[in-house]
This record gives sequence, structure tokens and C-alpha cells, in this order.
Amino acid sequence: MKNSYDLVVIGGGPGGYEAAIRAAQLGFSTACIEKRIHKGEPALGGTCLNVGCIPSKALLDSSHRYEATRHELAEHGISTGEVAIDVAKMLERKDSIVKGLTAGVAGLLKGNGVDWLQGWGTLLDGKGAEKQVKFTAHDGTETTITAKYVILAAGSVPINIPVAPIDDEYIVDSTGALEFKEAPKRLGVIGAGVIGLELGSVWRRLGSEVVVYEAMPEFLAAADKDIAKEAGKLLKKQGLDIRVDTKVTKAEVVNGEVVVTTDVKGETKVEVFDKLIVCVGRRAYSEKLLGENSGITLTERGLVEVDEQCKTNLDGVYAIGDLVRGPMLAHKAMEEGMMAVERIHGEKAQVNYDTIISVIYTHPEIAWVGLSEQQAKDKGYEVKTGSFSLSANGRALAQGEGQGLIKVVADAKTDRLLGLHMVGVGAGDIVHQGMIALEFVSSVEDLQLMTFAHPTVSEAVHEAALSADGRAIHAIQRKKR
Repeated sequence: MKNSYDLVVIGGGPGGYEAAIRAAQLGFSTACIEKRIHKGEPALGGTCLNVGCIPSKALLDSSHRYEATRHELAEHGISTGEVAIDVAKMLERKDSIVKGLTAGVAGLLKGNGVDWLQGWGTLLDGKGAEKQVKFTAHDGTETTITAKYVILAAGSVPINIPVAPIDDEYIVDSTGALEFKEAPKRLGVIGAGVIGLELGSVWRRLGSEVVVYEAMPEFLAAADKDIAKEAGKLLKKQGLDIRVDTKVTKAEVVNGEVVVTTDVKGETKVEVFDKLIVCVGRRAYSEKLLGENSGITLTERGLVEVDEQCKTNLDGVYAIGDLVRGPMLAHKAMEEGMMAVERIHGEKAQVNYDTIISVIYTHPEIAWVGLSEQQAKDKGYEVKTGSFSLSANGRALAQGEGQGLIKVVADAKTDRLLGLHMVGVGAGDIVHQGMIALEFVSSVEDLQLMTFAHPTVSEAVHEAALSADGRAIHAIQRKKR
């Protein structure tokens, strides 16, 4: 470790480690400070690689294979006999994937000449030409480091709520829900957002009776209403008991069980669960990040205040990812980290926040990019839409995945594509077609004129675009042209 660097990144999650690597590629002497200890060892990759995106997807895949083997193979003529799940082996696989990826990130930092400092980073003073950063190693040793530039990338942590205090045994957050040793007989989930639906799906597939409480009156309020309605119908059909407009007022552990009290439009109800997952959102993680004289301006919500290029109120200090405004998504943090470094290098990098994709990795997946129909109307657009059901898509049906919907939203006056929304097999990958189209300011006609391979699920995007003008071939429409 040196006492002076060109650039110091505080935080080794997706945004932080990518920023550090890019800085090294551009010739900056770079250090990346990361405090995380995961399963007894220092680990890079932040929440995403260690206790978020990656481990949850590993469990989602394992649980889906188990459910598919039990319930879906017979119609293909495949007999399996009795099927069992070894939860310990499933968790071991998850941990192996995480360890491999985090070790890979460590190798990337080392290979690019980035110093990984294992411990806490605190911006003491960001006002001068030489920024002061205190590095506190895990053994308590403190060192003051100077840097010309600093990028704050400390990420976020789950929000805790007083009515359901986490005890890490019966009442857990999203991290604890990745470590259940067996499927709870009855599982409660507070929050019907991305995390709640994904983790609820994992344990429901493995045999849990799952109830999901959502305080908001609408299911998936951030999604297009048609997609949310279709997704809710499919998830409930699978066995998730999703209850909107339901507020949890108390959760307590009594004799090894979790007693949950809810309020539904003034009516009180009490239910008992073996486990309860609290996943009501995340908050910026700024503990020990800023010294008293750092000079950084925070918003009322405790976020670091930045401009469109992620520059703080101090020259040479940037903040990215979950610390700043916008959705808390790993891919947003990644692009912001790259942008910040390239801005420091004097380039004109920019993130297009209008094309940030959202994905929920249930089965089927739910994904969208751009404006929903309601958002477009709220912005004053005269809107036209087109949609297509996967029940009429040959490839989806051949895969046994004929459930779902794809919808395009466009400006009726200019034909410009405004958004692409979907629930269905592979939605998390297919939605990138919409992102690319939005980046290039494509029209609905552009999508109509493109040749999509047959048979593919992507053909449904083509049909949805045709549907916007009453021209869908594989759906009967009253409007014809």
C-alpha cells in the first residue's frame, strides 16, 4: 500500500471495482478500498456478488430445476421417479459460484495493477487539490492516504423496520433468506418488490407456503399496468399468496414462531409463520464513509448529492450507484463508475438514464425499459400501444413457456418507441432489444421492418410492434391497416 494515489475508490462492489479497473487502464495509480468480510474471508463484489444478485440467481435456478423436474417433465414423456432436494448441496453450489466470481474480481484488480485495501475508507477532506482518505484496516490500523480524485461507491444495505426487528434466525433480511437450511413450512415476506418476489419464489418452489405482504395498493406499481396484471396472475397461479394494500403492524417471535399482525383497510389479522423475510427496500450505506470535514453535501434522504455526471459538490470527488439518486441497480452503478473515471480523464462520457433496464428474475421473468403507458401519458404524449401474448408464440409453446405478454409503448404522433415491457421466458435478455432501439431513437416502424428469426421468442417483439398499428399477423385485431 502506498500513501498517495491518483485515484481512490471507496467501495468494491460492481460500480467500485469496475471504476478502479477502468482508472488503471487509463494510467491512474489506483486503490480500491473494500471492508466486506464474507464467510470469514475478505471479499470484493459488494452486495451483488456476495449476498444479492448472484447468489439469489443461483438459488432461483436450482429451485426452478427442482420444480420443473417434479411437475413439468412428464408432459415431455420423461419419467423421473421420486425427486428430492438437498438444500445443503444447493447452498454449497451457490457459495461456490460466489467464491469463484469474487476471486475473479480480485484477480482482475491485481492484473490491472489496482491495490485492494481491505478495510474501511473514510473521506476526511475532499476540498483541497489533494483529498485526504483515512484507511482503517481490519486490525484497526489507521493510515491517511492522499489522492487527486476520489470515487465514493459504498453501496446500500437493507432497510430495517421497527415493527419487524431482525434477529437473523426467525426474522431475517434478504441476506438471511439466502441461508435457510431447509424450506420453512410457512414463510412470510414483507415487500412484493424484486427481492421479495424472487426469494419468495425460491422457497415456494421448494415447498414453503408463502404469503407476500405489500403495503402499496397496487402490485408492481413501477411496472406497466398490463404487465403487472399479467405477472400477478401468473405468480398467484404458481402459489404465491400476494396481498396488496396490507400493512404489517407488528411481528414478534413467540415460542419459536413468528406472529405477524397486519392491517387491511382497518381490519386486523394475525398469522403465524416459521420464518419472516423483511425486504422493504434498501438505503444508502454511508456509515464511516464521510468525516466531519469531508465537505460533501447530502440530500434530505441521506444520499450523496451529485449532478448528471455523478460529480459531487467538490471538484475531483464523484459518487455512484446506490449512494446517489436513481434506481439501486448494479448495472446502473457499473456505468456510473465508468462514466466518472472517464470524466476525470477528460472524456465526454454520459449515462442515458432513460434506458436503464429493470428485471425481476421470477419465472417467468418480468422486465421493462423506457416509459410505461401511464408514464408516457403523464409526460403529455399521445400514446399508442401494441401487445402480443406468448400463448401464440411457437418457440415459447415448444419450450412449455407459453405464458406471458410483450408490450410496446410509442408516441402516436411521431411513431417513436418510448418503452418495451414484458413478462415471459427470457424477458431479462429480450428486453435489451428495446434498450438498443431506444438508444438509437427507433420508431415502431423500425421494429416492424426488421426480420426476426423464426422460431424465436423474440418474434413476439416484432408482433407487438405490428400490433401497435393493427397489423399483427398471429393475433386477430379489429383495427386493420
